Amino acid sequence: MIEHYAPQGSEAWKKARAGCITGSNFKMIRAKVNGLDEKQMAYVTAVLAGKSEAEAREIAGYKAPPKSETVARALKGLPVGDFSDVAKNHAFALAIERISGEPLMEGYTGWAAERGHELEPAARMCHEAVTGDMVRQVGFISTDDGKFGASADGFRLANGNGCEYKCFLDPEKLRTILLDGNLSTVMDQCMGGMWLSGANEWEFGLYCPALKPIGRDFTLHVIRRDDDYIEALEADLWEFEKLVSGYEIRLRGPAIVSLPPATAPAQPAPKPIAPFDIPATIF
Repeated sequence: MIEHYAPQGSEAWKKARAGCITGSNFKMIRAKVNGLDEKQMAYVTAVLAGKSEAEAREIAGYKAPPKSETVARALKGLPVGDFSDVAKNHAFALAIERISGEPLMEGYTGWAAERGHELEPAARMCHEAVTGDMVRQVGFISTDDGKFGASADGFRLANGNGCEYKCFLDPEKLRTILLDGNLSTVMDQCMGGMWLSGANEWEFGLYCPALKPIGRDFTLHVIRRDDDYIEALEADLWEFEKLVSGYEIRLRGPAIVSLPPATAPAQPAPKPIAPFDIPATIF
């Protein structure tokens, strides 16, 4: 792992991320079209991890084994689904960034992302107050080859656990996390952080200032490393890396120029012969 000591949002941070497949996009990348839905993915992952059929059904929430042909292909280790147009466009942009070495897509796009960045210090302070431990801020971590990375929000000094803070406004995300304990929205990002850093745990903090009157402005979840999950995540990300590299190879190759078919130039009409140009015939 390489740690880039650049403040998040800075020009140096943006440059370090250029061309890199980053943790905040892991979930989007894995959401293939015409592929497995979330329940099917949970079932297949459990079976491939060695769980019994009954255990896999319980984990995924099935009463009976799923009969989908897509599930059958996945259980055989065959590829299913295709990358979405959003993922393909993202891959193409990353290919351009690898060629230029400069960011094409700016970080923190949109008001909600800017808000989260601004609230992050308050979330970190809440985390430190809850654990009684300091959090060391980091800018960006990446694999040695620079192909994959993540903007971890910090590492705890006492145990080395990674940290991720979210300040969601979406009621559905807030409800599923606060009331149901469903962390699927952030699981790929947190497991990805453990894959990149080697950490055994990732501490996810949900910061919602609107709930401060009832003392629920900060909710902490400790996510433990799951090597089976990480193995499946890594396989999907390397498949996406092939897409990025393929785009880069095609861009560096000869340009494909499409020209209209050539047409013969129009021939001028023959010049009419004037009467006085006709030679006289002598009898």
